[in-house]
Amino acid sequence: MQMNKFFHLNTFMEMENSYEESNVIVFGVGFDGTTSNRPGTRFASTSMRREFYGLETYSPLLELDLEDYKVCDIGDLDLSIGNTEKVLNEIYDATKEIVNDNKIPFMIGGEHLVTLPAFKAVYEKFNDIYVIHFDAHTDLRQEYNNNENSHATVIKRIWDIIGDNRIFQFGIRSGTKEEFNFALKEKHTYMEVSNIITFEKIISKLDGKKIYLTIDLDVLDPSIFPGTGTPEPGGVTYKEFENVFRILKNSNVEIVGCDIVELSPDYDNANISTVTACKILRELSLVTSDNVEKGKLI
Repeated sequence: MQMNKFFHLNTFMEMENSYEESNVIVFGVGFDGTTSNRPGTRFASTSMRREFYGLETYSPLLELDLEDYKVCDIGDLDLSIGNTEKVLNEIYDATKEIVNDNKIPFMIGGEHLVTLPAFKAVYEKFNDIYVIHFDAHTDLRQEYNNNENSHATVIKRIWDIIGDNRIFQFGIRSGTKEEFNFALKEKHTYMEVSNIITFEKIISKLDGKKIYLTIDLDVLDPSIFPGTGTPEPGGVTYKEFENVFRILKNSNVEIVGCDIVELSPDYDNANISTVTACKILRELSLVTSDNVEKGKLI
């Protein structure tokens, strides 16, 4: 890995292992170039690193501790801001290096478009892959604001790559009629509207499969997660979302890549959203690391 591609402000607590010895590689991508409502997700990873020091390394939910695993935070990717196409290529190249080194990329966005190049890099190594998508929004538009590469089109672009019966969407409660028809009537993707109740059933069906997991944090209700660019009432609670990590830990799916996106800390006056994002980062880092230790990955 060419570390000169990244810059450090500080690191997430207990993620200071060396790149070479680590299994899970955390990196930030401060890009919000296609944001259409409230910008600021480019500051998410910096804000999260600052707040993470108030969080314990141990998860009582999972009964796992970050101190027992090899996770490395390599900093934020140095991006050519202002040139979206170049930024997407830079994210792809960095993720590809991580994957080629037989490590698991864990990206902190940024807006949701950053998922596309990261997914492409993972997909090139693991073709037989499924996507788990948590979000308030469908993200299935063909184009948005005359742009085919947007935070509102990212899942449609991924569908263009992997096709039907590969994408599972949870918590969705906003989108166009055409997008909902694409999923619910034409059944190009599996979609659970507003809830995540069927997640355990879907994960059991994906037993032994490789998955890329993308979490748009606006899947959470804005009463507990106001710090996002496009808040949408009617979301899931954190208590409900906790079950995702418990289910993943007890499953036999293989997480080969993951990301957390759409924290916009400027709209998070009490830091509630940032702290919540940090806890999700900890839980998902633990689940992914535990999978590696159990020999489920790579």
